[in-house]
Amino acid sequence: MSSPSNSTAGGNGTAGAGAGAATGGAAAGAAAGAKASVDPDVVNVMLSSYLLVVLGSISAALLVWRLTTVLVRYIRTVSSLNNDTQRYFAMPSHRFAWFKRNIQYAPLFRKRHNREFQLSSALNVGTLPSRLQFVFLVGYLATNVAFCVITIDFSGPMRTVAALVRNRTGVLAVVNMIPLFLMAGRNNPLINLIGISFDTFNLLHRWLGRIVMLESVAHALAYLVSNAANGGWNAAFQKTISTPYLMWGFVATCAFIAISIQAASIFRHSYYETFKLAHIALAILSIIGVYYHLDIKKLPQIRYLFPVILLWVVDRVARLIRLGYRNIGAGGTRTLVEALPGGACRVTVTMARPWEFKPGQHAYLYMPSVGYWQSHPFTVAWSDETDAASGEKLPMDRQDVLSMKKTTVSFIIRGRTGFTGALYTKASASVDGKFSTKCFVEGPYRGSHRLHSYGTVMLFAGGIGITQAVPHVRDLVAGYSNGTAATRKIVLVWIIQTPEHLEWIRPWMTEILAMEKRREVLRIMLFVSRPRSTKEIHSPSSTVQMFPGRPNIDRLLGMEVENQIGTLAVTVCGPGALSDDVRSAARNRQYQGSVDFVEEAFSW
Repeated sequence: MSSPSNSTAGGNGTAGAGAGAATGGAAAGAAAGAKASVDPDVVNVMLSSYLLVVLGSISAALLVWRLTTVLVRYIRTVSSLNNDTQRYFAMPSHRFAWFKRNIQYAPLFRKRHNREFQLSSALNVGTLPSRLQFVFLVGYLATNVAFCVITIDFSGPMRTVAALVRNRTGVLAVVNMIPLFLMAGRNNPLINLIGISFDTFNLLHRWLGRIVMLESVAHALAYLVSNAANGGWNAAFQKTISTPYLMWGFVATCAFIAISIQAASIFRHSYYETFKLAHIALAILSIIGVYYHLDIKKLPQIRYLFPVILLWVVDRVARLIRLGYRNIGAGGTRTLVEALPGGACRVTVTMARPWEFKPGQHAYLYMPSVGYWQSHPFTVAWSDETDAASGEKLPMDRQDVLSMKKTTVSFIIRGRTGFTGALYTKASASVDGKFSTKCFVEGPYRGSHRLHSYGTVMLFAGGIGITQAVPHVRDLVAGYSNGTAATRKIVLVWIIQTPEHLEWIRPWMTEILAMEKRREVLRIMLFVSRPRSTKEIHSPSSTVQMFPGRPNIDRLLGMEVENQIGTLAVTVCGPGALSDDVRSAARNRQYQGSVDFVEEAFSW
């Protein structure tokens, strides 16, 4: 709760092998002259810079990986447009296959990754990180621990050691707030730049928050220890409460602790709307506390806080701009909500302005009549563009043409608890199961991987996860038909509980089945896990088949690998257990063919 510039006299670390600790200004001067002491303020600045350099270097490496991947996919697409066999791209690289199987796609242990650990049907304690995520998290945590103690001689006087630890942990906590707030933003530029999903950044954000909290607690405890050494604990606590800059530091530390507790998975999932509001309020309180803690004392570490404030403000302003641009003008947005069988709703929004739809995009919906100020993310399941009625008026310029275009975006929302449960209840209670309302759409946000470079694409969807697969299917069939995609085989595997869930996407699937050349490239396999009778299971054609029970994912994927054309992309969106099964099957086939795995998940 203090600054490196306010270290007790003699709080200097030493550099070089065998360096001794300085115990006071006079003692340091009387120490062995051969040992060169280093100003702890300089060390703290250096370590802070190193921490940012570490993160910058990792980001740069990921950017190179991203650019290389984009280049490879472009070359593969161009090379395969007129190649119906694509044999070269179907062959696996054994070194790369080993990397993907054991590192890139590997869960932490054997199989479990996205399947939640549940205490009950309503309570869960989260998921496990992947092996690569775990290595990064442990490595970054170890780096912070090392930076907190390096160059500090713990054999010195307690007060001096505590002062050094206090200053070091305080500086690192503020520095770590920069990536912490960057990773929290919906408009995080790194999502598109290095190709890492918001879901992964959300995971890193939570663990960065825990690191900041631990360093803040260590900072506060070190201050109390260093002051209690002389005047006792009561005096140290009284000084903390009565001194303004210390009091604001204490407020910030309490805010960090409260955030860490209420952001735990068990509370976050049980009371999401309450968690979100409390999370924002506590984050603002932490920034205010840290700001006054540093500003009142005129501490130099405040320069690290300015980027934090800037990141938060820019993200909020960008969200407001998105909201205004997409929803204001041309009569605003119009929304129709329809209740569907199986406890779901179809939300169709006619946008005020057109947007360029891409598969895998998601948007945040604000529906004041249902959720007041709340916003929730949903995958865009379908998008259409139509000409608005304009009488006999002819377009005179590009702006007129755009104003005559109306984009409709549709979402399938499964009724659960909170906002989604209230939405379904209202729709099902309305006349004809429909109602019109005002809805503001914030987005679109990043679409998922483009799949045009893959000769074979296999999409697994479980339940509501079909909203991620349908746009890809339409996009790939259109690409095959007009010769702009390398794709020659598309296999959609959808697992549903009852046949009534087919109503969720029936109008869109009818449109896809009517597309040109669809029969040449698309095969659909529907698995009904809880059919009421065998009469419900019937296959309309050889390209659209229905089966009872759950699929043998490893066997299905193995059959496609044996006959794959080009590189095979395997995507999955659905319950955690399904994602883990598909991931395991994809890893097991790495040495048999060139197989890429894409998991679409959105944790909260």
